[in-house]
Amino acid sequence: MDTITVRVMGPDDFDVLMGVAPGLFDQAMRADQARAFLDDPLHHCVLAFDGDQVVAMATGTVLLHPDKPPSLFINEVGTRDGYLRRGLATKVTQALIDLAREHGCEGAWLGTETDNTAARGLYRSMDAEELEGVFYGWDGAL
Repeated sequence: MDTITVRVMGPDDFDVLMGVAPGLFDQAMRADQARAFLDDPLHHCVLAFDGDQVVAMATGTVLLHPDKPPSLFINEVGTRDGYLRRGLATKVTQALIDLAREHGCEGAWLGTETDNTAARGLYRSMDAEELEGVFYGWDGAL
């Protein structure tokens, strides 16, 4: 764990994000989407590195509301198989939440599948409040 570093990505990190080896994010990087994500100040990406290799990630989007303070929606969190159970998901998720707080967000939230025991364990370990609800999606959003 001495070699692990955590970094918030910004517009100058396009090549870093495009260079992430397959398997960490759900799908292959799309240059147009990666550029738009990094250039938008309401989108955030935190990566954990072991040397030059990206081994964990968390992304989120600041949601603006006309009637309340901004909040953070955590898009996704992932860790490479060889790095599981080392606290890396906690590190990148906490860094993402801390960044959102620095930018004035009051609250962070996310959704996960009921059978995703690893994710649910992570969020519980971070003292997240487990909420009940129903999620809907359109056009294959999930």
